[in-house]
Amino acid sequence: MHFHNIDFVIIGAAKSATTWLQTQLQADPAVYMPDPELHYFSREYGRGEDWYLSQFSEEGEGRTVGEKSNSYLYEPEAAARLHRHLPHAKLIVQLRNPVERAYSNYCMLFRRGEVGADIGNYIDPSLGENMRFLLAGNFASHLQTYIDLFGRDALLILFLEGVLDDPEAQMSRARAHLGLPPRPLAPAGQEKVKDKTVPVVPARMGKRLAWMKPIVRPLRGTATFEAVRQLMVRKTQYPPLTDELRKRLNEYYSPSIEVLEQISGQSLSRWYAPVGKAD
Repeated sequence: MHFHNIDFVIIGAAKSATTWLQTQLQADPAVYMPDPELHYFSREYGRGEDWYLSQFSEEGEGRTVGEKSNSYLYEPEAAARLHRHLPHAKLIVQLRNPVERAYSNYCMLFRRGEVGADIGNYIDPSLGENMRFLLAGNFASHLQTYIDLFGRDALLILFLEGVLDDPEAQMSRARAHLGLPPRPLAPAGQEKVKDKTVPVVPARMGKRLAWMKPIVRPLRGTATFEAVRQLMVRKTQYPPLTDELRKRLNEYYSPSIEVLEQISGQSLSRWYAPVGKAD
């Protein structure tokens, strides 16, 4: 595999159903994508070109080849590196309301036990512009860097609402951008977005039981394993996104959203949901 064999890259965004997008493309025999996010042009650039190209197997020969790494959208040096090696690549980005993205990211880390219950310490813009939670959602500025390098035509901008409202149309747009013929939605389209309400083993309990993972791994999927797991899982009680905090986030992101509307040529009026009315 060589750099010129890689046709497209999904550059983000995190918490925006990009895994669904990848799964849909992987269901097409004419498309090849490695499963893991490689993060080469963002976090793993020091591993070198040989490492990156080795992640693409010979299965990709004669097929449309791509990869997905959500960190490419945010990391400052990723766009220039990607353009240096893949100037011909077509790009896809799928975005969601940045307020909901920030809250979803917080909930994921809260579920893992990596952040505390004081939500304001992490996503309140009045307390500072946290890169992971807030600056990452300033999509317009991140995309402009790619547009300056690759040109507007190389970039397809999709939104999560397209997955929720009309997944077939969403995939049709993605496939057309990549020069792929029409194809029915794969069965994976029924599971559009990961559900944070699914009960999980609490983070603290999981850490205490981590030593058992190698022992019980062969039992995964068995009736006994699932029965024991059901005794331990709990529905996570997330700190709420209050109306006041949502209002501050809406005000913080408003300028970026207005520019994104201009860049994408699409109305994002649904992102300006009245306080207390969003999902």
